[in-house]
Amino acid sequence: MNARFKRLYGGHPLHLVTLLASFALVGYVISVMGPKQLWNPRVWWQSILVWFVAAILLHDLVLFPCYALADRSLGAGWRAVTGRLPDRTPRVPPINYVRIPVMASALLFLMFLPGIIEQGKGTYHNATGLTQAPFLARWILITAALFGASALAYAIRLLLVRRASYRDEPSSGEVDGVEHL
Repeated sequence: MNARFKRLYGGHPLHLVTLLASFALVGYVISVMGPKQLWNPRVWWQSILVWFVAAILLHDLVLFPCYALADRSLGAGWRAVTGRLPDRTPRVPPINYVRIPVMASALLFLMFLPGIIEQGKGTYHNATGLTQAPFLARWILITAALFGASALAYAIRLLLVRRASYRDEPSSGEVDGVEHL
């Protein structure tokens, strides 16, 4: 059943359930807010709908090709540094252990960029009584923690794979899994 569904749909059944739930959530939000709330007739470029469409176009036409190229470059760089042929992959590929903290760090940078470059310094100080000075240091610390956690996860994964490979290898007295005296 699952293989047949996967062949017909192209993905796991949970993917379809998640997609339908997302569409239901969007439909619910629009029904509660009302479609008129998505459009600002006085200043059209401040409309939620315009920003949503612009975000989709910016992501699909500009950002996705950029980080797909960066991802390919990272893979090619890894192969160049390690000397591995493209058809021989390591037992634990490090690509996701680099990709995830890079994406999380980039997203955090985009979210906190106004605070990092101290845009609106006076307004922020008047509203909170604080300065924006710690934003950059905190972003750097969070980035370091993300890469540290990723490196730790990679090291643990390497140890687990190495331990499993030692268990699977025959001991010194064994040949083809049969012990000889």
